[in-house]
Amino acid sequence: MKKSSQKQVSGFEKISIIATKAAGSTSAFIVASLLIVGWLASGPLFDYSDTWQLVINTSTTIVTFLMVFLIQRSQNKESMAIHLKLNELISANQFTSNRLVCVEDLTEDELKVLQKFYNNLAALTEKDESMQESHSIEEAEDLHKFKKKLERKAKTEPA
Repeated sequence: MKKSSQKQVSGFEKISIIATKAAGSTSAFIVASLLIVGWLASGPLFDYSDTWQLVINTSTTIVTFLMVFLIQRSQNKESMAIHLKLNELISANQFTSNRLVCVEDLTEDELKVLQKFYNNLAALTEKDESMQESHSIEEAEDLHKFKKKLERKAKTEPA
């Protein structure tokens, strides 16, 4: 979480961020491993009883149940951030199709149509030139010069 922006974060969000970072840490793995070793070592003390087994089964079930939701929440947030970054790149580039902004909201059938389009485009590119030839250093330099020219033009034109 960046400290530079003064944004309001809910209590649950703070707890979630802390729990996610803690659960993914080396310390958490070590603590979990030590708990398992401790449980195994206590087996002889409890005669490997049903209660002894029930303790670890119940504990791991509860932790797993909670972690599923924590992981899903974290993945949803991460996925949303990636989609927003990709949408920004798509909308900022004059050569990309704005139809792909929020493409994740399309149905599976609509995505299959787009996939066919891009597979066809890739096949046409392969016919025209090899992947080694399709992007050259010269092409990158030309594109860079073109973008710089557009930036200068945008700065000099009134909004």
